[in-house]
Amino acid sequence: MSGEAMAERSGYGGQDHHQIVGRSGALLEVLRQVQAVAHTDATVLVCGESGTGKEVIAHAIHRNSRRAAAPLVRVNCAALAPTLLESELFGHERGAFTGALARRAGRFEVADGGTLFLDEIGETPMNVQPKLLRVLQEREFERLGSSQTQHCDVRLIAATNRELAAMIAERSFREDLYYRLNVFSIVLPPLRERREDIVPLAEHFVGRLAGRMGKSICGIRPESLAKLRSYDWPGNVRELHNVLERAVILANGPVLDVAVPAAAPVGTTPTTVESEDLEHVQRMHIIAILRSTDWVVGGRNGAAARLGVNRSTLNFRMKKLGIERPGTGTSARLGRDAIGRVHAVVE
Repeated sequence: MSGEAMAERSGYGGQDHHQIVGRSGALLEVLRQVQAVAHTDATVLVCGESGTGKEVIAHAIHRNSRRAAAPLVRVNCAALAPTLLESELFGHERGAFTGALARRAGRFEVADGGTLFLDEIGETPMNVQPKLLRVLQEREFERLGSSQTQHCDVRLIAATNRELAAMIAERSFREDLYYRLNVFSIVLPPLRERREDIVPLAEHFVGRLAGRMGKSICGIRPESLAKLRSYDWPGNVRELHNVLERAVILANGPVLDVAVPAAAPVGTTPTTVESEDLEHVQRMHIIAILRSTDWVVGGRNGAAARLGVNRSTLNFRMKKLGIERPGTGTSARLGRDAIGRVHAVVE
């Protein structure tokens, strides 16, 4: 199957893992790589910024592999506490630790015969990495609290938005594990580097969202399309989907008007602004991401996920940079006190 054929049959979007939409040369090259590696059992490392659709690519590889009839099991390494990830991957016996009331199979056992997708592999704790290396090399492991060796036949796909090579230099990621993971790498370019895909993606998302919400929308205003094309989309495809979902929710006519975040000139990013110091640039970038999520910090589609950091890290940076959600600062609190009302901020 050619890359072009795959692009026509599938679609692209964080809300639909079976769709890859786009016509850019960069996306078609990614699909050619998916086609080349899918029918093998090679370990794949998918790299790219947060929100580019790395999980979508993992699904495409699995669907086009000989393991397609077996399960695709997903683990987000960043979503689990370091103390829980080992048990999640390899399972545990009853009594292995406090709260282990029964034997539990790990994700490697569940995925036996199929594919295991490890998202945010760079967040794997150092104490778990040797066990992960062993299961990749030997196809065997032990559950926590057991000395009995388990064997598995699993194809591994890993994804990261971090620079693993830099983490190796910092001694926070094992070099031998990196080379085991990086048998075949696929780099997903950010949306700003494949602008030809923005309009097809927007039209696809609007069609699906309108159908889901029972709204009759026949198109997007030309001026909105121009804004969509000129914006740099730091949150990538995920941010585009969220902006369009908000627009569809607010739509009251057949032609959609989209409120796009203030667009920087095409080809520029916050780091290219030479007249501002680094702290100011960082502050403006974080505020732009927060605005695009309606100031939602946590959750899968929140600002922390888009920036590729933990929620606590983003909260710390916001406090350090003096970033507050509009209506929650000192003057706003004084105003609320003056009229004797308290407004709850729901995220």
